[in-house]
Amino acid sequence: MSEDRDEKGCGGRGEECGRGMTRRNFLASLGVGAIAIAASGNPAAEKEASAAVIKSGEALEINLQINGHAHRLLVEPRWSLLHVLREELGFTGTKEGCERGECGACTVLIDNIPRYACMTLAVEAEGKEITTLEGLMHGEKLGAVQQAFVEHDALQCGYCTPGQIMAVEGLLRKKPDPSLDEIRTGVSGNLCRCGAYVNIFKAAKKAGQLKRGGVL
Repeated sequence: MSEDRDEKGCGGRGEECGRGMTRRNFLASLGVGAIAIAASGNPAAEKEASAAVIKSGEALEINLQINGHAHRLLVEPRWSLLHVLREELGFTGTKEGCERGECGACTVLIDNIPRYACMTLAVEAEGKEITTLEGLMHGEKLGAVQQAFVEHDALQCGYCTPGQIMAVEGLLRKKPDPSLDEIRTGVSGNLCRCGAYVNIFKAAKKAGQLKRGGVL
């Protein structure tokens, strides 16, 4: 009995069709290649393969400058700045949201520029000035952006609020009197699932006025 053929005249059991290669043959070729490399005994190839593996137990000593204070600690190379801030140093104002650079809840300032802490390795931040939500406080007194968010009720559930505040703070350090469009752009990387954007924009405008009036 002859095998069924598709409209191109190719076999229906995963055979090659013309110059093409089936998934089965492709995977088989990968297996043969892997066996060949393993059997070659090439020290350089083995060294290169092992170098790609990061041993999680290895720790590095780094110095982080956070909110004007130096912190010396041991970190694993794979640790994010978000993990170090929250779990190692207790700066819980920086929130853990998506952990993949989409929501902005973990926004901090690095050299006055808003950055996602979840997408920044702690070792990358060494030698830079890091500012978290706690760093905007003046003792028990709120900073200008924090105060403006309270006055304009620029929050609902509040989970995204720390990241929103840090994004606005970073914007105002660059543009003390931003336009509405500049404010929208400045916080565009921060998601508010409650939809409090109108009041966030108002708070950003108010914060600029407070800063220009001498309120830090």
